[in-house]
Amino acid sequence: MSTSFFVPQEGTLPLYEQIYRRMVEEIRSGRLAAGERAPSKRQLCAQLGVSLSTVETAYGMLVAEGYLQSQPRSGYRVCSLLPLDAPAASVPQPPVPAPVPAAPALSDVFSTAAVDTHIFPSSVWASLTREALKDPELLQRGDPQGDLPLREALCDFLRSCRGVRCRSEQVVVGAGMEYLLSVLFQLFDPAVPVALEEPGYNAAYRTLENLGRSAVPVPVDSQGMVPDALAASGAGVAYVTPSHQFPTGAAMPAGRRTELLRWAYAAPHRYLIEDDYDSEFRYASRPIPAMQGMDTGGRVVYTGTFSRTLAPSIRAAYLILPEALLDVYKARFAHGASTVSRFEQQVLCRFLSSGQYGRHLRRAGSLYRARCAALTAALKDAFPQGRVSGAGAGLHLLLTLPGRDESDLAARAAAAGYRVRTLGEYCRGTSPLPGSLVLGFAGLDVAAAPRAVADLARAFGGM
Repeated sequence: MSTSFFVPQEGTLPLYEQIYRRMVEEIRSGRLAAGERAPSKRQLCAQLGVSLSTVETAYGMLVAEGYLQSQPRSGYRVCSLLPLDAPAASVPQPPVPAPVPAAPALSDVFSTAAVDTHIFPSSVWASLTREALKDPELLQRGDPQGDLPLREALCDFLRSCRGVRCRSEQVVVGAGMEYLLSVLFQLFDPAVPVALEEPGYNAAYRTLENLGRSAVPVPVDSQGMVPDALAASGAGVAYVTPSHQFPTGAAMPAGRRTELLRWAYAAPHRYLIEDDYDSEFRYASRPIPAMQGMDTGGRVVYTGTFSRTLAPSIRAAYLILPEALLDVYKARFAHGASTVSRFEQQVLCRFLSSGQYGRHLRRAGSLYRARCAALTAALKDAFPQGRVSGAGAGLHLLLTLPGRDESDLAARAAAAGYRVRTLGEYCRGTSPLPGSLVLGFAGLDVAAAPRAVADLARAFGGM
C-alpha cells in the first residue's frame, strides 16, 4: 500500500493526530479496503521522517477505536466497516414565519404560583446546609422513599399540625408534586378512570394525559367535588383539594368529606387523593384538619409540598400511602433512588425538627393574611357589583364580575400590564362562574394592592 498520502502538514495538530485522522479518512472512504495491510510502523517512520513513538501512538488510537486490527507477526490490517448511508431526505418543512416582536413583559403580581421569597429564612437555611455538608454519609445512596429521619420529622409535623395519621414507612419523598403524581397514578389499575375536579388543577390533567390514562372531569360546587357526579362518573380514583379547592377556593365541610369517604368504601380498590397543597395558610379560622385523619379504611392518599410554603425551587414533596398502595409502590419503584438530594433532605429534616419551619409558617401566614386582606378590600372598593370568594385560606382568591367575558377581562388586564388567569382556563367545559378571575396575592405588597386593582378597574371600565 502506498504511503504517499501520509504527508505531515503544517499546523498545530501533533503529528500522531495528523496520521490518525488521515488514516481514518482513508478507511471511512473505502480507499483503504477491509483486510488490506497497513504500512508497518518502521516503514511509516522512514516515509514520514517521524519517530517510532509518534506512529505507535497513532496506531494505538486506530486499534483502540476499531479501525485497525493488530495481527501477531503480520502487522496491522484494516477492519471491516459497513458503509454509512446518508440519511433519508427529511420532509420539507413549512417556511419559518418572520419573527414576531416580543410582547411587552407583564406583571405577575397576581400569579397563583408566586411566593414571597424575601421571607425565606436564608441565614437559618445556610447554617443548616453547612451542618449537613459535614456529614460524609450523605454522599452515599439513600433510601428510595427518602431518608428515614426526614420521613419521621414529616410524620411528627403532619400529626400535630394537620391531624394526619401515618407512620414513616408510609411516606414517599419526591422531587415535586408533578413527579409524585406521575408515580402515584401508576399504582392504580390503568383501566380505571381518575376523577379530577372541574374546574381543577391543570397539571393533574397533563400528568394523566402523559401517562395515557383516562381523566374524568367531575364538577365542584361551593363545598367541593359533587358526590352524585362522582358516583356517576365511573371513576375508581378521585383527586380532590378539600382544604382549599383549586381554583375556586371552596373549603370542603365534614359532611361532604364523609360522603366522599363513603364513596371510596363502597367498592374495592377505590381511593381518594387529597392534595393539601396550601393548607398551612388559613385566615378566617384555624386550619381545617386533613381529610386523611377521618379515613378509617385506608382509602386516602395524602399529598403535600414545600414549594408553596418555602420556595418553588425547593422541589420536595411527599405522599402518605395507605398500606395496600405501599405494597404496590415497593414492588414497582423501590429499586430506584430518591429524586431529592440527601443534603436537601437533611436540611429539611433539621428545619422541621428544630421548630424553624413552624416559626417560618407563622411569619409567612401573617404576611399573607395582610396581603389577602389588602387585596380583598381593594377589590370590594373598586368592584362593588363584583363578588370576592375563596379568600379565607391559601394564596389566591376568586373575583367574579357577573356579565363580563373572562377572555376580554384577561386581554384588558394584559393591555394594562398585568397577567391574570381566568377560571375558564382551569375548566374542560363551561366555567361554572362566568366572569371570574383567579388572583394570587402572595407576590402583591400591601401598599401596592390598591394601585394594581385601580389599574385593573380602569382597564375593565364600565364597572
